[in-house]
Amino acid sequence: MTQISSDVIRGYNDTIILYLLKQGDSYGYEISKKIDAMTHGNYVIKETTLYSAFARLQKKSLISAYQGQETNGRKRTYYAITKEGTAYYKEKCREWTLTQEVINHFIEEEY
Repeated sequence: MTQISSDVIRGYNDTIILYLLKQGDSYGYEISKKIDAMTHGNYVIKETTLYSAFARLQKKSLISAYQGQETNGRKRTYYAITKEGTAYYKEKCREWTLTQEVINHFIEEEY
C-alpha cells in the first residue's frame, strides 16, 4: 500500500490534530489510531511527530493538556483544543482550500 510521505503532509499535522480535538478531548495513542483509521492506513503519524506537534501546539496556546483518569495504573495526558486553536484551525482550512486551487492548476487529469 502506498502511504503519504511525511514530507508532503508535514505542514498539515497541526490541522489534522486540531480537527480531531474539535471532536473531543483525546490522548496521543487514540489520536494516532484515529488518523490511521480515517486515512485507511494511507497516513501513519510517527509518535515523535505527534508529540512534537503537541508541544508546538501547546507553546502556541492552541491546545491545553491535563492529566486524565488512571488506566491500568497509568495516568494519561489528554489534550483539548482552545479558542485560539479553533480560530487557527479555521484559518488553516481556508489556507488548504487556496492551496488546492493553486496546485490543481499543475495536476494533470490523467497521471
